[in-house]
Amino acid sequence: MSRERLKTMIDDARRVAIFTGAGISTESGIPDFRSPGGVWSRMSPIYFQEFVSSEAKRREAWERAFAGRAGWTGREPNAGHYACARLVASSKSRAVITQNVDNLHHLAGVPTDQVIELHGNASYARCLDCGLRHELADLKALYKATGDLPCCRACGGIVKTATISFGQAMPEGPMARARDEALACDLFLVLGSSLVVFPAAGFPLLAKDNGAQLAIVNREPTEQDVIADLVLHDEIGPVMSEVVPAN
Repeated sequence: MSRERLKTMIDDARRVAIFTGAGISTESGIPDFRSPGGVWSRMSPIYFQEFVSSEAKRREAWERAFAGRAGWTGREPNAGHYACARLVASSKSRAVITQNVDNLHHLAGVPTDQVIELHGNASYARCLDCGLRHELADLKALYKATGDLPCCRACGGIVKTATISFGQAMPEGPMARARDEALACDLFLVLGSSLVVFPAAGFPLLAKDNGAQLAIVNREPTEQDVIADLVLHDEIGPVMSEVVPAN
């Protein structure tokens, strides 16, 4: 019954803002961040200022990245990601707002300019000075050959994976776009987020305060369940495959 109601809410909505968290990607085998067995229970995060100021910390960070220790890359999209892509392709949704860094919405077919990445992307790197994009495979090959830490081929600046680290400022552009989506929608759909990490977790509240309906699909309860119009404690892939079926 709840799945049928979610389908009706989506069908009746003028514009759906999709907001995804780690829970949509755990179904692809990607570990989440904070639960037992999650990324930060297995290794301590390296803060942004540590990365910038310490060559040893940069080397540790790159060793992790090249070894894939966080497990954020190298997986395939699941049914939940493809359902999000279908919503965007239908123009029911204009963008996917995501807290994830795993690149799976892109791989599922959501155009790059319609994925709003609040915490960046782990599948490539950028120069912290000039912003030039660097591919991880190229950086890894050079590192293995020389042992030298990655630096920008254009300006010589410090290069870092394109994720937002602890202590690093949230990206202004994606944050502004996410705010616009929250204010423009009449249905805000949360998929797989615990809604405890702010400021990102403020977007459902903003949408709700602006008159949008709020639907949450997450295996565990969230603090925003009490204000939601619909809550499903269920697996995202099966739910979304049913409510947004493939043609």
